[in-house]
Amino acid sequence: MRDHRRLGRELGLFDTDPLMGAGLPYWLPDGAVVRHTLEEYVREAERAAGYRHVYSPVLGKRELYELSGHWDHYRDDMYPPMELGGEQMLLRPSLCPHHALIFRSRARSHRELPLRMAELGGMYRSERSGVLGGLTRVRAIQLNDAHIFCTPDQAVEEAAGALALISRAYADLGIRASRHRLSLPGGGGKYVADPALWRRATALLREVLDASGVAYEAVEGEAAFYGPKIDVQITDPAGRESTLSTVQIDFHQPERFGLRYTGPDGARHRPVMVHRSVIGSVERAVAHLLEEHGGAFPPWLAPVQLVVLPVGADQEERAHAVVREAAALGLRTEVSGPAEGSLGARIRRARLVPYQAVLGAREAADGLLAVRLRDGRRPGVLPVAEFLRRVEERVRARGTALWEPA
Repeated sequence: MRDHRRLGRELGLFDTDPLMGAGLPYWLPDGAVVRHTLEEYVREAERAAGYRHVYSPVLGKRELYELSGHWDHYRDDMYPPMELGGEQMLLRPSLCPHHALIFRSRARSHRELPLRMAELGGMYRSERSGVLGGLTRVRAIQLNDAHIFCTPDQAVEEAAGALALISRAYADLGIRASRHRLSLPGGGGKYVADPALWRRATALLREVLDASGVAYEAVEGEAAFYGPKIDVQITDPAGRESTLSTVQIDFHQPERFGLRYTGPDGARHRPVMVHRSVIGSVERAVAHLLEEHGGAFPPWLAPVQLVVLPVGADQEERAHAVVREAAALGLRTEVSGPAEGSLGARIRRARLVPYQAVLGAREAADGLLAVRLRDGRRPGVLPVAEFLRRVEERVRARGTALWEPA
């Protein structure tokens, strides 16, 4: 069975140290490459979809989370307050209160809506020690979060657009949703008490799901405390299900924060807040990718995309020249020379690298490379420039395909 914790250690992606604390993994260089590439992919996809990016602090005053409702409904998952200058400060459990404050920082017009605000930001959950594990349950989370402030008439279209963005990302990452869940409130006092707003938000999310054509099931007791949500569920190799991505329609927090925009009629109106996360927490996304692909990441996401294998010492200088050419195209490339073992041993060690290029005496003399793919295919002997161009095209196209016929 593929276990991301074992794979992460074996591949040198991440690890933990008891002096840092449980649930607080650190990222090693290759893991940092994967994380950075994933984060930049999300930012680029969001920019193309009309999102604007912001930064907000990871601390907030207790009053902020009392206003949002987190302190009343989510306190058990938050860290205790810190006394600073006579004020109680908290590590944030969510980014949405901060984004609500950014929205209300100045007057807004209907012409600005929908306003799509995105952030890859840190948040903190006071998870119990017994549930922590690898990257799937951590205490410091890097969340791919966004909030769309829109008119009520725009809410369905914006939520549907978020669901489509999630679907495209899953295709590029080579993962799939095991099911879609409409998460509704259950019993008890963990949800805000406003039945009318719950009914309204639920009806809109059903409209989004019905229009998208995806099969879904409604489940009680899984909603956020402030509103219903669409949960995109994934399943690991052991059959355990978890939520990776979400889309939520929220009428509660715009009301709590007194958010307003000026409509075409000159009157002030309340916006709707659509919460959405394309890949959820970066930690959980990387854990799932590791287990889904067994460490053989899609070419665009792999920490090393190409390894050049000189047969003998005489070809090493030429191999490093190829690496420089590849780096100029933005490819992550390494040389694995004869000092590291036999050619067969080096090929086996690079089994997870998408592209391998063997460089013998004839290839070095003629400006060629003998190309091997991770899946065992051998496209043949190609000129260096042509091979690098084709690899760069595959990386730029994203997706999971290793090679396309010429």
